[in-house]
Amino acid sequence: MHYKNTFKQGKIGNLTLKNRIVMPPMGTNLAGIEGEVTDHLIAYYEERAKGGTGLIIVEFTCIEYEYGKGFVRQLRLDEDRFIPGIHRLANAIHKYGAKAFVQIHHAGRQSNSSLINGKQIVAPSNVACAAVGEEPRELTTKEIKELVNKFVQAAVRCKQAGIDGVEVHGAHGYLINQFLSPEANVRTDEYGGSFENRMRFLKEIIVGIREKCGEDYPITVRLSVDEFIDGGIDLELGKAICRYLEKLGVDGLHISCGTYDSMDKMIESPLLEQGWRVYLAEEVKKEVNIPVITVGSIREPQFVENILAEEKADFVAIGRGLIADPEWVKKTKEGREAEIRKCINCLHCLHSVTGNLHVRCSINARTGRELEFKELQRLPSNKNRHVVIVGGGPGGMEAARTLSLKGYDVTLFEKENKLGGQLHLVSDPIYRKKMTWHISYLSNEMKRLNIDIRLNTEATVEDITAYNPYAVLLATGGRPRLPQVEGNDLEHVYTYEDVVLQGKVFTKNKVTVVGSGMTCHGTVRRLAEAGNAVTFVEIPTKASKRIGSDTRQRLLDKLKNINVDIVTDHKLERILPNSTIVQDLVSGKYWGIETEYVIVAMGIEAYNPLEEPLRDKMENMFVLGDAVGYGSLGEATRDGFEKAYLLESIVTQDREKGKL
Repeated sequence: MHYKNTFKQGKIGNLTLKNRIVMPPMGTNLAGIEGEVTDHLIAYYEERAKGGTGLIIVEFTCIEYEYGKGFVRQLRLDEDRFIPGIHRLANAIHKYGAKAFVQIHHAGRQSNSSLINGKQIVAPSNVACAAVGEEPRELTTKEIKELVNKFVQAAVRCKQAGIDGVEVHGAHGYLINQFLSPEANVRTDEYGGSFENRMRFLKEIIVGIREKCGEDYPITVRLSVDEFIDGGIDLELGKAICRYLEKLGVDGLHISCGTYDSMDKMIESPLLEQGWRVYLAEEVKKEVNIPVITVGSIREPQFVENILAEEKADFVAIGRGLIADPEWVKKTKEGREAEIRKCINCLHCLHSVTGNLHVRCSINARTGRELEFKELQRLPSNKNRHVVIVGGGPGGMEAARTLSLKGYDVTLFEKENKLGGQLHLVSDPIYRKKMTWHISYLSNEMKRLNIDIRLNTEATVEDITAYNPYAVLLATGGRPRLPQVEGNDLEHVYTYEDVVLQGKVFTKNKVTVVGSGMTCHGTVRRLAEAGNAVTFVEIPTKASKRIGSDTRQRLLDKLKNINVDIVTDHKLERILPNSTIVQDLVSGKYWGIETEYVIVAMGIEAYNPLEEPLRDKMENMFVLGDAVGYGSLGEATRDGFEKAYLLESIVTQDREKGKL
């Protein structure tokens, strides 16, 4: 077998796992309104188990709902009434030979009053988390003892429910991490001050679980071995914590980093390299003899194999990679690496759950909706099965892929000489590599499924109608949006496409770039690196709302480092032949930026030239993706998938409407 280390059995305690791939705990908001297991949650985890994962660590599960809640719909195990649901979940995971742990959790100062019915949040000390911005109440010694018991009882319920082991959440700035951290814990009693005292809360939890669940019940601890905050846990202290826990008898360590105050380290943006924090697990592994799990933006099978072969870790956690492709493990084992839908680190899943929605994925439209969109069924062979798609961007290719799997014959027209559409316009070097993964995946699917691709062909009405297709899907995408201001049509005004596709080359010019979003930042960087004097006027756009604050700041810092002048909190007023006029939104004053060229990177607007001429000629015609005006990868993928999955139903509904 090519990946012999990846598919070697491994052990955590006395528990044998069929391979070295772990699905780490990630919040989904798929639990019920009271924190109970739902059918949607079971379907989500079952699909990842079916895909070959060795160990699934179920998302952070609350041990005290009154003060410990960390999500709107967080799983909970603080009462016996939740055991049956967890039992059903365990059974669903076990059907496919996977093992299941549950991560037990209390948010501490990283909860907020709106989550806990207006109560004041609690913590080891009344030291606030800057990212939350609420002052916590210091826990009493009695409350700490009660919380120890609640963690222990949650573990007991896991064992009763048939869960194979527990992971104690001591990472990411949550309550246990707060006790461990010198920054968050300034107590002077038995639970603070010295290293031993800061360890006491976690020690009592581990000892209590051992007493109640037995020596053979596996316990792992997830740790932020570097918090990346001033005065917090650094790697040296993190390694000391790991050595202490090994002596205490834990069965494994799950090595992570960061807190809410260092969110870009806790959940990686697209700008960080694959596996950038594996070094943390590697350093811990030098200190202990129990299994070490590494995690962090790990996407490629060979990368995983190398980690294991080089003994940097004993197990590798694939998190968002399994959100994007539940069959990551199965495809790897079967040598189908090109068919893996690799996560691109776009953070769509994170933005979904923090926005109080269920987990979603920009490149896998079924994520979190496995019950709504079950596995595709092929059509009866007597159906008219030809569909024409116009546009080879992500929406068009996702529709083509889905229709082909259903049994349709698909012809796809693309006016350019390559597939991928707007995805090619991403130009940040690290993020571009990840976006190239997705272009390659979709292009490979077109080839694998024998889809008829017509490159360099701008489809006409005659081309389309000649096929007499059952349906036509127009995925013609979008074109750059121009600001609605005076001067937007001047000769020296260009768009980001002109820069990225090099339709116009700029060198040693004074250039003003107007806009925001990932493509905009890439455009600014490219111009600056070409020797231009660049002023970036950041104007909020729909695209910019999809970038987290940490990622935005990292992007701005990168631009400052290459001498880009950055103008924020201003409004574009008008464009003149030799200057760009902006208004300060705070003072209201106007001022001009001397410029030779203006580059607009404000997103896209729908481009759909075929709908009107086809309207009277085609009965089943549908527009999708950017051509509708969605303007994001996630929306285009979802629209392409849904229209293809539901095509026959949509056609029937449209016909019924026509009869009314």
